[in-house]
Amino acid sequence: MAILKFEDGRQITVLEQIRKELEPLKIELSHWPIEKTAKVTPLLRADTLTDAQKEELLSCLDGRFEEQRAKFGYQTRDLVVLHSSVPKIEDMLKIFDKCHRHSDDEVRYIVDGSGIFGFTKADGTQIMLTVESEEFIRVPAGAEHWFVLDQNRRIKAVRYFTSKEGWVANYTGTAVHSFG
Repeated sequence: MAILKFEDGRQITVLEQIRKELEPLKIELSHWPIEKTAKVTPLLRADTLTDAQKEELLSCLDGRFEEQRAKFGYQTRDLVVLHSSVPKIEDMLKIFDKCHRHSDDEVRYIVDGSGIFGFTKADGTQIMLTVESEEFIRVPAGAEHWFVLDQNRRIKAVRYFTSKEGWVANYTGTAVHSFG
């Protein structure tokens, strides 16, 4: 269940209300159920996956990718698996935890675990959105944002790209505010 937090301590947990708050930022948030088959469930539960297991899970979820490819022209997808036992995870996370923008949409389908996207609004205030398993998020090109893992320190997310190069972070220098 998504949770939207504001700097003043308020929180929203109702998906339709969260969508309304995200609308001015043109951020899309959806709930996409995953069919828990005998093939999919063990892959979702595993802490780490081999490249072959990642491809196996991706192929089970490719119906969503094909829908998005037809609608938005995505060309490729991958599966990022982050967990506290991943070597050099802190170095990897430092790429995402500062305010930045991309020239392309950042698209993630969370299939296991959870994480936090932060966004800077037009008035300079910031909000934080916790996304969890079965949630799909599209952050539009140019939106100032950051990403961190939450206290669970675990996420599996399918990422959709329009090019093989993926997203390039253009750091803005905006400080991430503290939340109460």
